[in-house]
Amino acid sequence: MALKVELKPGEKLIVGSCVITNSDQRTRLFIEGKAPILREKDILSAATADTPGKAIYLAIQIMYVEGNVDKLTKSYFELINEMVRAAPSTLPYVDAINNEILTGDLYKALRAAKKLIEYEGELLGNATSGGTRLSKDRATNGESQRS
Repeated sequence: MALKVELKPGEKLIVGSCVITNSDQRTRLFIEGKAPILREKDILSAATADTPGKAIYLAIQIMYVEGNVDKLTKSYFELINEMVRAAPSTLPYVDAINNEILTGDLYKALRAAKKLIEYEGELLGNATSGGTRLSKDRATNGESQRS
């Protein structure tokens, strides 16, 4: 079964080691075969990998696109170890990423790395606000306890 990808005007797509740029019209592609495929919204560059979580994502992205885990294993584990040392609460996210890499599913590892980036954003948001940001649920629960 072919993968159906719809591209917006001007949107980019990586298929294997090729970058495909759509023209000025919406396009639908059907892709058959095995090749790494990433939409523009899922692609990070070295310039946009500006947090530890994004650097981990970028390392996995390169492994996925190049089909070579061994090339970045050392760098990847250095990044992972730094992340867990700095924020031990990221360990479950890191474990999920590592499990996908070990089973050879780098695309799923990228999806797991996106969850790490989201969590990292929450941690950074809490750090910037001095740890006073509460989720809506926690704020609501606190108010009902006081009443």
